[in-house]
Amino acid sequence: MSAQVNEVVEHVFRQESGKLAASLARAFGLQKLGVVEDIVQDTLVAALNTWALRGIPENPTAWLHRVAKNKAIDWIRHRNRQSRDEIQLLPGMQAASRTLEIEQNFLSWEIGDSQLRMMFACCHPGIPVESQIALVLKTLCGFSVREIASAFLAQPDTIEKRLGRARKYFRDHHVELEVPSREAIHERLGVVLRSLYLLFNEGYKRTDSDGLINRDLCLEALRLALLLAEHPDVGSPEAKALVALMTFHAARFETRTNDHGEIVLLSEQDRSGWNKELIRNGFYYFRLSEPDIYTSSYHIEAAIQSMHIIAPSFEETNWAAILGLYKRLYSVNPSPIVAMHMAVSTSRVHGPEAAIDLLLRQPLPDYYLYHAILGHAYEEAGRSEEAAGAYKRAAELTMNSRERTLLQEKIMSLRDRLKPVVAI
Repeated sequence: MSAQVNEVVEHVFRQESGKLAASLARAFGLQKLGVVEDIVQDTLVAALNTWALRGIPENPTAWLHRVAKNKAIDWIRHRNRQSRDEIQLLPGMQAASRTLEIEQNFLSWEIGDSQLRMMFACCHPGIPVESQIALVLKTLCGFSVREIASAFLAQPDTIEKRLGRARKYFRDHHVELEVPSREAIHERLGVVLRSLYLLFNEGYKRTDSDGLINRDLCLEALRLALLLAEHPDVGSPEAKALVALMTFHAARFETRTNDHGEIVLLSEQDRSGWNKELIRNGFYYFRLSEPDIYTSSYHIEAAIQSMHIIAPSFEETNWAAILGLYKRLYSVNPSPIVAMHMAVSTSRVHGPEAAIDLLLRQPLPDYYLYHAILGHAYEEAGRSEEAAGAYKRAAELTMNSRERTLLQEKIMSLRDRLKPVVAI
């Protein structure tokens, strides 16, 4: 029962935490964002404790919103000094808890999803971009500090400081929760898209879990990206390209693990099991993004995934075209992460030694995937001892048990090859 409760709580909470935060922030304002986060977290703890004892309620979502509203009202009532402004929060609190739909006082052109509106409000130009994204992921997407640190390849205490500075800025500058102007929304769109990109990535390759894919995160990121892509005023080519990228990845969900939950590599996936409807939708949004005109990083990444999608098999993949696209991506975003991913196609086109050289020139010493890709390149080059060492380091760094198991299997296979042959 406890395992079932944990699973349901995680599923519902991932979907609803951002909506809870958006509703509460409508009442408290961004100046009390720390209070909002505390109430959302207290609601999660209450769900874990209460549902374990009394069972899962018939409508878990309604339960969460009711408890969050009550906790918010209790917070106000138990203040040592209640100012007039705090008392006036109560009607707003009640209104926010009654509905998750579009508030009537917003103009028709404005974004109709409360969570997206909150995202744009959090992406305030007064705080650094990294802090804006961290704030969105923590407050609205239900990320833990460790998950955010993994997304940024940073230390958890660095993320805590960024979040603290962002909250302090809102508090010190009396920033109100309001939908920005049309111009400001366009200025902040890039950060919102980046946050959704990271949200999908975390779901697609879970950082801190036994499972490989968190579909809730992926589908929530795709839902929000679709709201942007289909909005008549902010449906930018970049938003449409991001939807295409997410949809191409989502088309392969069913083939990334086998019946036992074990990882199935791209080279071994049954391509007949890829979701054809999602693939069609991916190409639909990719065409809408006008890739011949726009060349954002999302356009290029979507183009890379489309090359994998259309390939009849792993061996028949147009690796030269993919390498060319990665070089374009690197010119847009010259980061070690891009170089790391480019190493795979480099190995297929120019051989594993070229990939090893590329990886060693731009190291990511604390990122497990870097060492996993480096290990594979060493293995392909016949350098088994170095491959085993790289795989070992990757296994030490990953927080995902499925990936750790796969890496340990690779290490054992390499060690078997390295055993000396004893003459009889």
